[in-house]
Amino acid sequence: MKKFIAIAGNMGVGKTSMVQFLCNTYDFEAVYEPFMDNPYLSDFYKNMKDWSFHSQLYFLTHKFRLHMNLSKRPKTVIQDRSIYEDAEIFARNLYLRKQMSTRDFNTYMELYDSMKNVLQPPDLMIYLRCSVKTIRKRIRQRGRSNEQQIPVHYIRNLNKLYENWIESYTLSPVLIWDADNMDYFTDMLDRMEFQRSIEKCLV
Repeated sequence: MKKFIAIAGNMGVGKTSMVQFLCNTYDFEAVYEPFMDNPYLSDFYKNMKDWSFHSQLYFLTHKFRLHMNLSKRPKTVIQDRSIYEDAEIFARNLYLRKQMSTRDFNTYMELYDSMKNVLQPPDLMIYLRCSVKTIRKRIRQRGRSNEQQIPVHYIRNLNKLYENWIESYTLSPVLIWDADNMDYFTDMLDRMEFQRSIEKCLV
């Protein structure tokens, strides 16, 4: 029976690697967010305060459409970052940093709440928990130029929002994976534990 699995976590925690591992191991289908298609991105990076609402609204509507179409796919799907993170982490972070006005944020969240009420939640939410120190190390290692200047306080704030969100998330079963210390790639025992946890949740 096909399932819907979402992978959640801060940048650099290993979401894409986990998606690839699950697809290769179980013949699942990967679904990625349409990040680079956003026509507001260049304006947003030049002036976040003026363009944050437009940019986040684009992500939200496209993620909603993507989520709605998941049921039409023939295989179990793995989604790299969910619609919930768009709102609960990234839009909220912009609001808390005063890069989105209260009026815009309230409008955005009203729309998000309406969308959330009609969406089928994941059969499993996998949250990759990782320390700020490890995230920074992995960002340096993967060498994406647009990530190298991200301030440590920005990563730390996102981590706090992620922890607050996953603590209160009740829409589906949650598997929390210690991405700091558990290595399902190279450690056979960790891999067996990971696969046991996944398969138990997908029965």
